Amino acid sequence: MTRPPSTAAHVPVLLDRVVQLLVDAPPGPVVDATLGAGGHARAVLEARRTRHGHAELIGIDRDPDALELAASRLADLGPDVEVALLRARFDALESLLDERGTERVAGVLFDLGLSSMHVDRAERGFSYRHDGPLDMRMDPATPRSAADLVNELDTAELARLIGRYGEEPMAGRIATAIVAARPVTRTVELAELVRDAIPAARRRRGGHPATRTFQALRIAVNGELEALEAVLPVAIERLAVDGRCVAISYHSLEDRLVKRAFADAARRCTCPPGLPVCACGRVPLVDPLVRRPERPEPEEVAVNPRASAARLRAVRRRPEQP
Repeated sequence: MTRPPSTAAHVPVLLDRVVQLLVDAPPGPVVDATLGAGGHARAVLEARRTRHGHAELIGIDRDPDALELAASRLADLGPDVEVALLRARFDALESLLDERGTERVAGVLFDLGLSSMHVDRAERGFSYRHDGPLDMRMDPATPRSAADLVNELDTAELARLIGRYGEEPMAGRIATAIVAARPVTRTVELAELVRDAIPAARRRRGGHPATRTFQALRIAVNGELEALEAVLPVAIERLAVDGRCVAISYHSLEDRLVKRAFADAARRCTCPPGLPVCACGRVPLVDPLVRRPERPEPEEVAVNPRASAARLRAVRRRPEQP
């Protein structure tokens, strides 16, 4: 039996700061590319309706349960708010905007964290703390689950995956233990295998010893980094003048991609020093709105511990050059 989407409170991370950044964007649609339960989206829509008299949202999520929950959460905003909810992975942004005939948008938000509706529902297979099938697919229609990767990759491939996407220094030992124990089909089973593969002295450092392995499998199953790298330049390119792109990341792999994409878009002349005249003709597309990644205040982390790893970056689209 399929369990309905959770109605438990989902606390949007850095909510006030996100609203502050997006409310001042010019009139036009705002894209929430990681819609989730719609917490950020609702607050942004309410603020922009107050500021502009009208607000418009294009909400994107690959998870049908998230779209159902967000639709319910946004349903009562009234006639001055337009909402279009689309089921897709966010790297389809360009084609989705083209299909709608939307040339420019006022803002794009990426909240790249794992949603509470995924972590707290054991049957989705994301959590090492709750026993469930080893799944981790954000879109249930995705062909390969975490169990498929764990049980089909050879030891070297599995070690590379865990090392690359989890930045796990014990990836080789973990992969060897997993392969020896196949088939592995449950989340808690995998978590215990990972824990036992890591030396006791190392297990006492930091958080749960399976955190990095679960992160790696989730990223690989959902193609998260490839999608993010592909969509960031598109999101920047489709901003209207003074439009804003805001990204909240939760680990260094995501943050590195966001930092690089924003820096590339803000880069000025790349000619070698000493040339009397610029030959490259490069002009920056954006200005940074955040010079250093912003973190939640301790008060927010105390209420919502999952916010502790969040890092926010934001840019603003510059006027077109003559």
